[in-house]
Order: sequence, then structure tokens, then C-alpha cells
Amino acid sequence: MAKLPARARRSASSRRPAAAVPRVTGKAASVDTGRLLPLDDRLYAYLLDETVREPELMARLRAETRRLPNASMQIGPEQAQLMGLLVRLIDARRALEIGTFTGYSALAVALALPADGRLICCDMSEEWTEIARRYWREAGIAERIDLRLAPAADTLAELIAAGETGDFDFAFIDADKENYDLYYEQCLTLVRPGGLIAIDNALWHGAVADPACNDVDTAAIRALNRKIRDDTRVDMVLLAIGDGLLLARPSQLEAT
Repeated sequence: MAKLPARARRSASSRRPAAAVPRVTGKAASVDTGRLLPLDDRLYAYLLDETVREPELMARLRAETRRLPNASMQIGPEQAQLMGLLVRLIDARRALEIGTFTGYSALAVALALPADGRLICCDMSEEWTEIARRYWREAGIAERIDLRLAPAADTLAELIAAGETGDFDFAFIDADKENYDLYYEQCLTLVRPGGLIAIDNALWHGAVADPACNDVDTAAIRALNRKIRDDTRVDMVLLAIGDGLLLARPSQLEAT
């Protein structure tokens, strides 16, 4: 596939360094939680029944995955629909996925890419991704997906070493939590300014807000949320969808 125009690409060294973003704290930053709408089972069922456009093939994959011991690793259909919309909104052609599982999120992204789009998926499990391959073939988009069974950090480092800095439009991170910070930094190198990095499990079942939870995974997610909040290299928002989806948009290059 042809590379992006030079104006949309950048070198690894051209990104401004991370720095703290000034923000309001204390009473002025308090939130009136009474204004928040509780998403109970009835309202969530309405959301799914009335607004989700899940293709039948994706519904079958989601149902098959629910029977697996690690079914909770799969994103929900409303998040998959959001990710597909985001991919289309930024006119993505090249995408990365770190953590593929049975391929549901990859299917959502690949279906949103143009016919000549490309998605590189990083995972370690031949067993889980064999399910993914089966559905990708049935969907007719297997040729858009390059599955690499290797440590994700190694695959991303190889892409950087191959000169693909700034060549990607979208990245989805949903893998081992203790390496989230590393994946974030690697994706910042690989994703173009104006692209998008989506990070799953940013609320981690609510554990990030519990001072008593200090296990390795919770601490890693909590630290990354705080880091990205203060990172001037990106625009960001954390959405309360699924288990929390943090979106980071790499900033445009500084004028020279």
C-alpha cells in the first residue's frame, strides 16, 4: 500500500516532549454525580436493541466467544460500533491492534476500513486467533488483516525499525496491562498526527478508583490514565463505555 502523504507523517523525534497540562483541581473540579444517568439493565437493553447495528456475523462471533472461559476479554457491540465509526471519521487506511483474542474488535475495525485498508493484529494465542481467522474469512476481509503471533512490543518495534513511523491512522490497545505504557509510547511513534489511539479497560471494572486496589494491572492502568491526562503530546478523553475507553489523538507537528 502507498505511504501516507509526507505532510501527514512525522519522525519519532518530532513529537514535542510530554509535559503536565494545567488543570483545575479541588472544589472547582468536583462533579455533580446526580446529573449522571445510571445505565441499568433495562436502559442498556434499550441501547443494544434500538441503536446497535451489529452484523449477524459479528453477533455469532460474540456468542461463540461468550462460551469461552475468558469471555470477559471481548468488547461489547456498542463499543465495536463506536470504534468502527471512529475509524471512518478519521478516514483510516492503516490500523494496529494490540491484543486480538477471538477477533471481534479486529472485525469491527477491518469492516470499517476501505477495501485496500490494512490492519496489523498482534497476539500470542494460536488457539484464540484461529477462531478470529475463521470469521475474518467468512466476512471476506481476511486479506485486510495481517496477524502477527509474537510479543506485541517486538512487532511494534520492528515496524518502527522498518521506517513506518507515522504511517498508521488508528491503534487499539487491549492486551497485557502492565505493558500498556510501552504500547502507548510505541503507538505514539507509529500513529500519525491527527490519528487516534484507543485504549481499552481504562476504568478496569472500577478498580482504578479504589485506593485499596494496588495490584500490578490496576496500578499500570491508573498510572497511564494519569500520564495521558497530563501529556501535551495528545488530546484525550476517557469514555465510560464498556470497561472504559481512553482516546488519545496525537497532536499536529509544531511549526518549524
